[in-house]
Amino acid sequence: MDFDEADNELLTQYCVTERWTGDLSNGLFMLGEKAAQAHGLPLRPCGLLNLIRCYEPLDRTRVLELFEQAAASSSSFCFSTTIHVDGAPRQPVFCVGESTGLEEKYAGSIIGVFIFPRFQIDLAGRRFRRQ
Repeated sequence: MDFDEADNELLTQYCVTERWTGDLSNGLFMLGEKAAQAHGLPLRPCGLLNLIRCYEPLDRTRVLELFEQAAASSSSFCFSTTIHVDGAPRQPVFCVGESTGLEEKYAGSIIGVFIFPRFQIDLAGRRFRRQ
């Protein structure tokens, strides 16, 4: 499947995207500034549990299992959930990633992208707020 420039423009109209990486030798994830802010994290290098603690409680176990599988063997994965940060509307998030290098002599890495739709969920009014 190929995307052209018009597809990329359409994506940026509706979503904010940002890359992230994970180093399996030390368990640290490096997020971009926007992703760290959306996850309510003051520091961009963070551990997996710090990253997923703001996710929908019913999704945390599933997301943790996906990362554990990716850390065990080179694979691709994706998930979607909602971010809950105190004092802010809920932010939907999609994540696509892959792990590589696990068959080599080092622990490997995980790379991916977060996709944040340009709206948030206002639970008080049960509405979507466009950003």
